[in-house]
Amino acid sequence: MATLDTSNNLPSGVSPRSTKSVSGDNYLDLTQANFWTQQYLPEVYEKEVERFGKRTISGFLQMVGAEMPMSSDRIIWSEQGRLHVAFNDVEIEDADGGAIIDAVTHNGGLLRFASAADANTVPTGATIILAKGSNVLKCRVMGPGATAGDLVVEPYTATDLTSVGADGTTNCSVFVYGSEYAKGSGDSGVSLTAPVKTFDNKPIILRDKFAVDGSDVASIGWIEVTTEMGTSGYMWYLKSEHESRLRFMDQLEMAMVESEKATNAGITGAAVNVSGSEGLFAAVEDRGIVYTGTDFDGAGGLTEIDDILKQLDKQGAIEENMMFLNRAKALELDNMLAAQNSYGAGGTSYGVFENDEEIALNLGFTGFRRGSYDFYKTDWKYLNDSTTRGLVDNIQGIIVPAGTSSVYDEILGQNISRPFLHVRYRASQADDRRFKSWVTGSVGGNYTSADDKMEVHYLSERALCVQAANNFVLLKK
Repeated sequence: MATLDTSNNLPSGVSPRSTKSVSGDNYLDLTQANFWTQQYLPEVYEKEVERFGKRTISGFLQMVGAEMPMSSDRIIWSEQGRLHVAFNDVEIEDADGGAIIDAVTHNGGLLRFASAADANTVPTGATIILAKGSNVLKCRVMGPGATAGDLVVEPYTATDLTSVGADGTTNCSVFVYGSEYAKGSGDSGVSLTAPVKTFDNKPIILRDKFAVDGSDVASIGWIEVTTEMGTSGYMWYLKSEHESRLRFMDQLEMAMVESEKATNAGITGAAVNVSGSEGLFAAVEDRGIVYTGTDFDGAGGLTEIDDILKQLDKQGAIEENMMFLNRAKALELDNMLAAQNSYGAGGTSYGVFENDEEIALNLGFTGFRRGSYDFYKTDWKYLNDSTTRGLVDNIQGIIVPAGTSSVYDEILGQNISRPFLHVRYRASQADDRRFKSWVTGSVGGNYTSADDKMEVHYLSERALCVQAANNFVLLKK
């Protein structure tokens, strides 16, 4: 059986002919459209009507990611933690300005951290900012409290801790901005181990097949087809095999987008024994930014974009981003951008345009810049097609950062740069499971069984790595 040619999604060596000449490299299956074998009937159109246009939906991962081999059952990678020491779950335990240290009356008090380990990362002498909402106070850490997890702090000004919150105020924010020590001071600070977060994923095995009876293979019929690359020509039988292959190729991408790690014992148990995998949507929902705000084209459309920028500022602040949207969200964004560029009262038109009646008005935008961020917008067919996510309308798009990470590749034996979004597939010197295809049966020159049929099998084993998922934004309805 010919192998897959990824340039046109056809088996290598298979191509249409400009004339109706029988050869071994222009066959299609007509089992689902056997009326094409009745060419002697009048008024029969040879060419299929492409009523759904380009039906395949794959291509997203090729645009934003890459594919690389692996040789194990598990992928593990680490991501940097935050550089600075900060907390947002601190409680003001004592803010009465009582005598806490050396019986000296002051304006300080106690801060209670979620754990003693958290408190130990803030040394005596550290200078911190304590905040609750708009109330902000700069303090110095004087030392540990009597209870593990407590720190004694003193404000730099005469204002006491009650300006931030009374005793028992929770969910205060604290971050260390520096330190200050007296002359001749001794040992200071704490030794901090760089925080590292480790993530992992496992590949899943995808399988499918196409079967055709020997009698149907013997019925030669002609049909003019248009390939996914736009070329056309005549092919004979096994057309359904070509479409089965295209469908499987789409599922390879959809599985990487939609996969979930299995936690249900009914799936992970011995009877089934599969474990699932973490797909793109699951990774972003777990570790990324999920936007569920109002429509972009409303009165506060630009404000909604700014809210997303504020969240990106708190993460990697990656300048260039791709927006993959469904039709509704793309039109919302077009309307919002058009409103910013409106002519007349309340708006300004930028650029010079010839007011020519022959020039069509372009109301679509391919990108925009806001603040320090560039966004490039494109439609994602997967979210629009009525047989995929267009049938389930809860996800309207995703924002993917244009970035790479430098890691050591065990297969290549060197450091390489990988996109934040990339696919790993199982491969070794003995077997490559990126995309396997083989034929069984007793038809078409293959004699592997007594069944009077041909079965074309497909298999792939792969997983998606979503690195730096905190920089991705999932747009949900």
